[in-house]
Amino acid sequence: MNLYDFYANLLEEYLSGDMTKEEILEVIETPKFTHQGDLSFPCFQLAKKKKQAPTVIASELAASLSHSYLLKAEAAGPYVNIFFDGKTTGTEIMKNILAQGDHYGELSFGEGKVITIDMSSPNIAKPFSMGHLRSTVIGNSIALLAEKCGFETVKINYIGDWGTQFGKLITAYKKWGDEEKVKANPIPELFSLYKKFHEEAEADPALNDEGRKAFKLLEDGDSEVVELWTWFKNESLKAFQEIYDLLGISFDSYHGESFYNDKMEAAVKLIKEKGLLETSDGAEVVWLDDKGLPPSLIKKSDGATLYATRDISAALYRKKTYDFSQALYVVGQEQTIHFRQVFAVLEKLGMPWAEQMVHIPFGLFLQGGKKMSTRKGRVILLEEVLKEAIDMALANIKEKNPNLENAEETARWVGTGAVIFHDLKNDRMNDIEFSLEDMLTFEGETGPYVQYTNARAQSILRNAAAQELNHFTGLDDHESWELIKILNKYPEIIQEAYETYSPSVLAKYILAVSKAFNKYYGKTRILEENVALASRLVLVKTVKDILSDGLGLLGIKAPQQM
Repeated sequence: MNLYDFYANLLEEYLSGDMTKEEILEVIETPKFTHQGDLSFPCFQLAKKKKQAPTVIASELAASLSHSYLLKAEAAGPYVNIFFDGKTTGTEIMKNILAQGDHYGELSFGEGKVITIDMSSPNIAKPFSMGHLRSTVIGNSIALLAEKCGFETVKINYIGDWGTQFGKLITAYKKWGDEEKVKANPIPELFSLYKKFHEEAEADPALNDEGRKAFKLLEDGDSEVVELWTWFKNESLKAFQEIYDLLGISFDSYHGESFYNDKMEAAVKLIKEKGLLETSDGAEVVWLDDKGLPPSLIKKSDGATLYATRDISAALYRKKTYDFSQALYVVGQEQTIHFRQVFAVLEKLGMPWAEQMVHIPFGLFLQGGKKMSTRKGRVILLEEVLKEAIDMALANIKEKNPNLENAEETARWVGTGAVIFHDLKNDRMNDIEFSLEDMLTFEGETGPYVQYTNARAQSILRNAAAQELNHFTGLDDHESWELIKILNKYPEIIQEAYETYSPSVLAKYILAVSKAFNKYYGKTRILEENVALASRLVLVKTVKDILSDGLGLLGIKAPQQM
């Protein structure tokens, strides 16, 4: 039940064509304080049309409004504030939620459409750092939200397994590497070699030329170089999988950059056939001056390909393979120009679906106010953060609930949930200063707070196991009405979170549900035997269902007990 829509319809009926429903909906607002009413309509626009003071119009309008759902309408200066009858309106809302059951919040506008989501995409031979968390969890949540809206999703982990950096790593391994050390501890050893290369290259820039030559050998299929690269890649994928298992995230495709090696010549040929490829300082580029962008570099002067070449090839392959209605790229905001260039080249190639490609940028995790950098060794390992969070959660459980069954599994859900929620509750465009202390706080606006609220609701329902949970006859207290109003918003929150690609909208919403429920719990004897018991329990079950579902859409598990 859309309360804004209800109020707009009611006002339209009384305003006799002075304002359209759309115009009314644009100005209806929610008062800052609940004692001022549930919804408010400012009369300033009407004052211009009627040539009357807005306070006079508000008084007349408030006196004329009536409906069985309304407790009262009153004028507050130039505003008409309405107060819903919480019992009558709340009953209608809850009956609607109950009728939808497990499907509450589902939307259908994505049915029959496919979305590809390019997400996570760590580089091989480097540790999985906190810097990769954002793309991974934001992308996963957007995929889950898309599925809730009816879309079929294809989650693509576009592994960074190609490019000059691998020539540099191979050069470093040949110069300073120790096979036994790498076999014993692959990712830290390879990472150490990568850092050493950049340290040495600062003193000897000729090393960079060696790295570029090694990458060209890789592109040309040199057997020794390919063997090293394959080894580095396989070890990396094993290490990444441990992280994904901890986070509970899976993918539909692991086609990395190298997958497109044999597809790039076709893309370059197509660009050339369209008359877009030009030579500049020995390199081949597509000029994008008309788009207000720098030229897109397709091939270097030595013939080596670049990110743009691979991304254009990947887009052509994905459209042919999945026939997507949208292609989403969950990649940091520093890549904005790159994606604008790629999409512009595809548009110039005459691909109408280029308009369906969306770059979803996000801010950085900062350390001491600075960007984390694997090249400079300024990195925090995600695996270590997750394991520390899980250990802290387990210690918390042993202290507060030592007899809890499945304590280790619950600790894993709570620890990883704390890390994921800490990221997703922030607007994705905001930078986040890394703070283990803030991330692992188990009180306040955190994942564990929402999980605990859900577990509290589950506990109440277990204590009332014999009760029916499908009959709602109404509640007339203020706290229950405030809670029902929030529960009523769930479908529109799902739509907003998906359409803005902002899981933070959902994270903030389930925090609001948790706060409203805990307030209700603090004021109400829920299990008291009286005529309202069944309705109170239905309300608790609805809270539990929405919190479990909302957490799930963020990629977070909801333990039954904590």
